[in-house]
Amino acid sequence: MSLFLFIAVAFAPVKAVAVSTILLFGDSIIAGYGLPEKHTISTKLEGFFADEGYDVRVINGGVSGDTTGGGLSRLEWALEEHQPDLVFVALGGNDVLRGFPAEATKQNVRGMLDILKQKNVPMILSEVQAPPNMGIKYAYEFNSIYEDLADEYDVPLYPFLLEDIFGKSTYMKNDAIHPNARGIDRIVEDLGPYLVDYID
Repeated sequence: MSLFLFIAVAFAPVKAVAVSTILLFGDSIIAGYGLPEKHTISTKLEGFFADEGYDVRVINGGVSGDTTGGGLSRLEWALEEHQPDLVFVALGGNDVLRGFPAEATKQNVRGMLDILKQKNVPMILSEVQAPPNMGIKYAYEFNSIYEDLADEYDVPLYPFLLEDIFGKSTYMKNDAIHPNARGIDRIVEDLGPYLVDYID
Protein backbone atom coordinates (compact mmCIF):
# COMPACT_ATOMS: atom_id res chain seq x y z
CA MET A 1 0.00 0.00 0.00
CA SER A 2 1.42 3.36 -0.96
CA LEU A 3 1.89 6.04 1.69
CA PHE A 4 -0.65 8.25 -0.12
CA LEU A 5 -3.23 5.48 -0.13
CA PHE A 6 -2.54 4.71 3.51
CA ILE A 7 -3.08 8.34 4.49
CA ALA A 8 -6.27 8.53 2.42
CA VAL A 9 -7.65 5.43 4.11
CA ALA A 10 -6.55 6.48 7.58
CA PHE A 11 -8.27 9.84 7.35
CA ALA A 12 -11.39 8.75 5.49
CA PRO A 13 -14.73 9.40 7.26
CA VAL A 14 -15.44 6.56 9.67
CA LYS A 15 -19.13 7.19 10.40
CA ALA A 16 -21.13 4.16 9.31
CA VAL A 17 -24.34 5.01 7.47
CA ALA A 18 -26.85 2.57 8.89
CA VAL A 19 -29.85 1.49 6.86
CA SER A 20 -32.56 0.80 9.41
CA THR A 21 -36.21 1.20 10.26
CA ILE A 22 -37.54 3.00 13.33
CA LEU A 23 -41.14 2.57 14.44
CA LEU A 24 -42.55 5.51 16.37
CA PHE A 25 -45.30 3.82 18.36
CA GLY A 26 -47.66 6.23 20.04
CA ASP A 27 -50.82 8.30 20.01
CA SER A 28 -51.91 11.60 18.43
CA ILE A 29 -48.59 13.32 19.15
CA ILE A 30 -46.82 10.74 17.00
CA ALA A 31 -49.70 10.58 14.50
CA GLY A 32 -49.53 14.34 13.97
CA TYR A 33 -53.09 15.21 14.94
CA GLY A 34 -54.48 17.97 12.70
CA LEU A 35 -51.24 18.33 10.74
CA PRO A 36 -50.27 17.45 7.16
CA GLU A 37 -48.06 14.37 6.88
CA LYS A 38 -45.08 16.56 6.00
CA HIS A 39 -45.23 18.08 9.48
CA THR A 40 -45.37 14.83 11.47
CA ILE A 41 -42.52 13.72 13.69
CA SER A 42 -41.79 10.72 11.48
CA THR A 43 -41.45 12.77 8.28
CA LYS A 44 -39.39 15.46 9.98
CA LEU A 45 -37.10 12.82 11.49
CA GLU A 46 -36.54 11.17 8.12
CA GLY A 47 -35.48 14.53 6.77
CA PHE A 48 -33.17 15.05 9.72
CA PHE A 49 -31.54 11.65 9.23
CA ALA A 50 -31.08 12.31 5.52
CA ASP A 51 -29.38 15.63 6.27
CA GLU A 52 -27.04 13.82 8.65
CA GLY A 53 -26.15 11.21 6.04
CA TYR A 54 -28.23 8.32 7.38
CA ASP A 55 -30.58 6.17 5.35
CA VAL A 56 -33.26 5.59 7.98
CA ARG A 57 -36.93 4.90 7.39
CA VAL A 58 -39.15 6.28 10.15
CA ILE A 59 -42.62 4.77 10.39
CA ASN A 60 -45.53 6.73 11.80
CA GLY A 61 -47.11 4.23 14.18
CA GLY A 62 -49.28 6.80 15.91
CA VAL A 63 -53.02 6.37 16.43
CA SER A 64 -54.94 9.38 17.69
CA GLY A 65 -56.75 8.66 20.94
CA ASP A 66 -54.81 5.46 21.56
CA THR A 67 -54.16 4.33 25.13
CA THR A 68 -51.51 2.01 26.49
CA GLY A 69 -54.12 -0.75 26.38
CA GLY A 70 -54.73 -0.10 22.70
CA GLY A 71 -51.02 -0.02 22.06
CA LEU A 72 -50.56 -3.35 23.79
CA SER A 73 -53.27 -4.92 21.63
CA ARG A 74 -51.75 -3.73 18.32
CA LEU A 75 -48.03 -3.93 19.01
CA GLU A 76 -47.44 -7.46 17.74
CA TRP A 77 -49.27 -6.68 14.51
CA ALA A 78 -47.18 -3.54 14.04
CA LEU A 79 -43.95 -5.47 14.56
CA GLU A 80 -45.00 -8.11 12.05
CA GLU A 81 -46.10 -5.49 9.53
CA HIS A 82 -43.10 -3.18 9.70
CA GLN A 83 -40.20 -5.35 10.97
CA PRO A 84 -38.53 -2.39 12.72
CA ASP A 85 -34.94 -2.36 13.92
CA LEU A 86 -35.89 -0.01 16.77
CA VAL A 87 -39.18 0.88 18.44
CA PHE A 88 -39.77 4.21 20.17
CA VAL A 89 -42.71 3.75 22.56
CA ALA A 90 -44.59 6.95 23.45
CA LEU A 91 -47.96 6.07 24.96
CA GLY A 92 -49.83 7.07 28.10
CA GLY A 93 -51.14 10.58 27.50
CA ASN A 94 -54.67 9.41 26.81
CA ASP A 95 -54.56 7.22 29.90
CA VAL A 96 -54.01 10.42 31.88
CA LEU A 97 -56.79 12.32 30.10
CA ARG A 98 -59.21 9.50 30.88
CA GLY A 99 -58.03 9.17 34.46
CA PHE A 100 -56.98 5.54 34.14
CA PRO A 101 -55.40 4.06 37.28
CA ALA A 102 -51.63 4.37 37.18
CA GLU A 103 -51.20 0.68 37.95
CA ALA A 104 -53.27 -0.30 34.89
CA THR A 105 -51.10 1.90 32.67
CA LYS A 106 -47.97 0.42 34.18
CA GLN A 107 -49.10 -3.12 33.42
CA ASN A 108 -49.90 -2.20 29.83
CA VAL A 109 -46.51 -0.57 29.30
CA ARG A 110 -44.88 -3.58 30.95
CA GLY A 111 -46.75 -5.82 28.52
CA MET A 112 -45.39 -3.88 25.54
CA LEU A 113 -41.85 -4.04 26.89
CA ASP A 114 -42.25 -7.78 27.44
CA ILE A 115 -43.27 -8.27 23.81
CA LEU A 116 -40.34 -6.25 22.52
CA LYS A 117 -37.92 -8.05 24.82
CA GLN A 118 -39.22 -11.47 23.80
CA LYS A 119 -38.86 -10.58 20.13
CA ASN A 120 -35.41 -9.10 20.76
CA VAL A 121 -36.36 -5.73 19.28
CA PRO A 122 -34.37 -2.77 20.65
CA MET A 123 -36.60 -0.18 22.29
CA ILE A 124 -36.63 3.31 23.72
CA LEU A 125 -39.32 4.25 26.22
CA SER A 126 -40.59 7.82 26.14
CA GLU A 127 -41.76 9.24 29.43
CA VAL A 128 -45.28 10.65 29.84
CA GLN A 129 -46.12 13.11 32.60
CA ALA A 130 -49.43 13.71 34.31
CA PRO A 131 -50.28 17.37 34.96
CA PRO A 132 -50.50 18.57 38.58
CA ASN A 133 -54.23 19.22 38.24
CA MET A 134 -54.73 15.45 38.26
CA GLY A 135 -53.73 15.50 41.92
CA ILE A 136 -50.33 15.21 43.54
CA LYS A 137 -50.76 11.55 44.48
CA TYR A 138 -51.92 10.49 41.01
CA ALA A 139 -49.21 12.54 39.28
CA TYR A 140 -46.52 10.99 41.46
CA GLU A 141 -47.77 7.43 40.86
CA PHE A 142 -48.16 7.96 37.13
CA ASN A 143 -44.93 9.81 36.53
CA SER A 144 -42.91 7.12 38.26
CA ILE A 145 -44.17 4.42 35.87
CA TYR A 146 -41.70 5.12 33.10
CA GLU A 147 -38.55 5.53 35.16
CA ASP A 148 -39.37 2.38 37.13
CA LEU A 149 -39.92 0.29 34.00
CA ALA A 150 -36.91 1.72 32.17
CA ASP A 151 -34.76 0.69 35.13
CA GLU A 152 -36.43 -2.72 35.40
CA TYR A 153 -35.99 -3.55 31.71
CA ASP A 154 -32.70 -1.70 31.33
CA VAL A 155 -33.91 0.36 28.36
CA PRO A 156 -33.23 4.02 27.51
CA LEU A 157 -35.75 6.51 28.88
CA TYR A 158 -36.45 9.56 26.73
CA PRO A 159 -38.03 12.68 28.31
CA PHE A 160 -41.70 13.49 27.75
CA LEU A 161 -42.06 14.64 24.14
CA LEU A 162 -43.99 17.75 25.19
CA GLU A 163 -41.75 18.59 28.13
CA ASP A 164 -40.24 21.75 26.60
CA ILE A 165 -43.32 22.99 24.75
CA PHE A 166 -46.38 22.15 26.87
CA GLY A 167 -48.25 25.28 27.88
CA LYS A 168 -46.47 27.44 25.29
CA SER A 169 -48.89 28.80 22.70
CA THR A 170 -46.04 29.29 20.21
CA TYR A 171 -45.66 25.53 19.94
CA MET A 172 -49.11 24.17 20.78
CA LYS A 173 -52.39 24.09 18.89
CA ASN A 174 -55.37 25.99 20.27
CA ASP A 175 -56.53 22.88 22.14
CA ALA A 176 -53.36 23.20 24.31
CA ILE A 177 -52.90 19.42 24.02
CA HIS A 178 -51.33 18.84 20.62
CA PRO A 179 -48.20 20.40 19.12
CA ASN A 180 -48.46 22.59 16.04
CA ALA A 181 -45.93 22.47 13.19
CA ARG A 182 -43.46 24.63 15.13
CA GLY A 183 -43.91 22.35 18.12
CA ILE A 184 -43.08 19.31 16.01
CA ASP A 185 -39.94 21.04 14.78
CA ARG A 186 -38.97 21.75 18.37
CA ILE A 187 -39.50 18.11 19.33
CA VAL A 188 -37.35 16.90 16.44
CA GLU A 189 -34.56 19.33 17.37
CA ASP A 190 -33.98 17.22 20.47
CA LEU A 191 -35.17 13.79 19.35
CA GLY A 192 -33.20 13.72 16.09
CA PRO A 193 -29.71 14.09 17.63
CA TYR A 194 -30.67 11.69 20.41
CA LEU A 195 -31.59 8.97 17.90
CA VAL A 196 -28.46 9.61 15.83
CA ASP A 197 -26.36 9.10 18.95
CA TYR A 198 -28.29 5.91 19.69
CA ILE A 199 -27.72 4.56 16.18
CA ASP A 200 -24.02 5.40 16.30
